[in-house]
Amino acid sequence: MEVIIRFTAEPLVPIAPVFPLNGRNGAVIDFYGVVRGQEKGVPIEGLNYEAYLPMAERELRRICAELEEPFPCRSVDFVHRIGAVAIGEPSLHVRVAAAHRAEAFDFARQLIDRMKEDVPIWKI
Repeated sequence: MEVIIRFTAEPLVPIAPVFPLNGRNGAVIDFYGVVRGQEKGVPIEGLNYEAYLPMAERELRRICAELEEPFPCRSVDFVHRIGAVAIGEPSLHVRVAAAHRAEAFDFARQLIDRMKEDVPIWKI
């Protein structure tokens, strides 16, 4: 499985598929996490993200490796914003390619859930 992990201070813009659409992938899904206008019921103007980058990348790779067996996928592209992110802008983009949609959706959901629990990325 190919795993690409990136952190950027630049805005995330929708990207064209980077996976070869060669008949092997039956599903390519995209998830964008977008900043809402409130956090825990309190109105906000945006969020600021910090991360311990070496550990964050290492943990994300570990999680992807653990998810590969139960949810076999061919490619994962993970991009997270660092720094200030305004309301309505995406802070996270995850793209997963797999032979079947169930594996792609399950992999993406588990990756995002585990990222929130285990990866040193903080909203401040």
